[in-house]
Amino acid sequence: MDLTRIKNPSFLKSLTNEELEVLSYTIRQFLIEKLSVTGGHLGANLGVVELTLALHKNFNSPEDKLIFDVGHQSYIHKMLTGRSGQFETLRKFKGLCGFPKMSESEHDVWEAGHSSTSLSAAMGMTIARDIKGDSNYIVPIIGDGALTGGMALEALNHIGHEKKNIIVILNDNEMSIANNVGALHNALGRMRSAGKYNRVKDELEWLLKKIPAVGGKLAHTAERVKDSMKYFMIPGMLFEEFGFTYYGPVDGHDFSALQENLQYAKKTDGPVLIHVITQKGKGYRPAEADIKDKWHGVGPYKIDSGEKITPLNAPPAWSSVVSGTLQKIAREDKRLTVVTPAMILGSKLDKFQLEFPDRLFDVGIAEQHATTMSAGMATQGLKPFLAIYSTFLQRAYDQLLHDVCRQNLNVAFGIDRSGLVGADGETHQGVYDISFLRHMPNMVIMMPKDENECQHMVNTAIQYDDGPIAVRFARGNALGVPMDDILSTIPIGSWEVLEEGTDAVILTFGTTIGMALEASEQLKKQGYSVRVVNARFIKPLDEDMLHDIMSSDMPILTLEETVLQGGFGSAILEFAEANLYTLNNIRRMGIPDHFIEHGKVEELLEEIGLTKEIVVETVQQMLPSKQKRT
Repeated sequence: MDLTRIKNPSFLKSLTNEELEVLSYTIRQFLIEKLSVTGGHLGANLGVVELTLALHKNFNSPEDKLIFDVGHQSYIHKMLTGRSGQFETLRKFKGLCGFPKMSESEHDVWEAGHSSTSLSAAMGMTIARDIKGDSNYIVPIIGDGALTGGMALEALNHIGHEKKNIIVILNDNEMSIANNVGALHNALGRMRSAGKYNRVKDELEWLLKKIPAVGGKLAHTAERVKDSMKYFMIPGMLFEEFGFTYYGPVDGHDFSALQENLQYAKKTDGPVLIHVITQKGKGYRPAEADIKDKWHGVGPYKIDSGEKITPLNAPPAWSSVVSGTLQKIAREDKRLTVVTPAMILGSKLDKFQLEFPDRLFDVGIAEQHATTMSAGMATQGLKPFLAIYSTFLQRAYDQLLHDVCRQNLNVAFGIDRSGLVGADGETHQGVYDISFLRHMPNMVIMMPKDENECQHMVNTAIQYDDGPIAVRFARGNALGVPMDDILSTIPIGSWEVLEEGTDAVILTFGTTIGMALEASEQLKKQGYSVRVVNARFIKPLDEDMLHDIMSSDMPILTLEETVLQGGFGSAILEFAEANLYTLNNIRRMGIPDHFIEHGKVEELLEEIGLTKEIVVETVQQMLPSKQKRT
């Protein structure tokens, strides 16, 4: 079958299971080939081929709502809804999004790049359906890893209480982005080993009724016996206690089993949960054998060997620098602990875990819990370092404010993937953390210019004993500068001048320092003298240097790879206003007030006008009367 000719999933209705098997093979080969060039979420999608086909065969999208949790397992859904021909553009600038996108298709009824949202969204859609008097099916598809998110458990509780007709598909592959952790994961493991519980309980009732003479007397107690048996067969019976009818475990690669259970679910009143067991990476040997799930999200790779295509002699990743520094500190400082919400591999903490298994805590996809747990550690004299992506830190806003900053606790935050992240797009761009951290009392925020300064900042964060402190660092590789052998600390709130100048000042930090230095060099050739300052502390500001700059009346350009609203530039304006300096000489460049989609970082910066050329042009506009020197 030519997958690019598929316009909608209606053709699946007439296919036999044998034909679906052939189609599954074709889809897997297509994914393996296309993602070897573009990269993307390979493992998760290879695991849900049969499940997605079965869902589209048994339901009628978009009337029936298929809601993908996180969305990184929605590639097959995209293919079945007419987008196979766009896969060469997957996660590329102006191309196909790696997550569900309403503007791409009417079949994408919910957008999500973060986990644990599908059940709440499904409940909202169900309430709307019932109020309108419709009769369509609402089908959220959630992974076992996402169930550790508090929001998912809140939704389970509400759905079970309201007894609404929702069919929840629990895609259980024993993995999220890495191995799942926790009691809930262990409970699912016991369910997986328990066999087909519903078949057992139905057969038990049938047998009881067949017993001669006493069968009638036992029949009325059959339900109670079945209820007792469920506790024997499946410890806890978590979902039935929540009020769901539970079907499973179901082989997620067996079309007959999927079809049977989906049809049961459609005929069942009230909330239903179908527990589907899938194999992440199925059909591609390197991904199947990946116990650490390095094939969750991948860049380009060689199909035959699975070897990743990476640049030779590349500088270390920012996250590797941070993790390595933590290891070095932990050997001397017994107070240091590291916490991560399911990001051991993403934050390069696997080596730390090997060396200090009792001092690294992976709490699963539970950012709020991770933050408050870190606060609890800090009250007892430990020095917790919470390694977390900027986009996921957003989910712990209240815990940051209420539990950490308000109590002024010594929690250090390693904010990974700060700034634009590229191919993951608008749900993952790490450009909001400064705005929501800067207004929190007691918080210190810093970002390094290179990996050497980064290791000293991590050490500064661990040695700091006056409250919460955050180190931001970018996605990808650092710059490749020489590293000091001995760790030192950086005075809190101190900036450094990287380039002297007397005509204008560029205040910047982190990823945009290189842009500022290049612009300064170009302006120097035009006769301008521009000072470039590494404003490495976003909070607190270097007030002594700011007084010196503003009292000289030099024009100031702030440059940041974060949103302008409430960002670093806003802090400079606030300082000027509070100290009665003129605001006319201050200009700001940063991320505009709209969501930034996916593409290479350079392409995104070009699109929003955050480039060296625009920096040069802006400085020139701030010095209109300045004549070029000869």
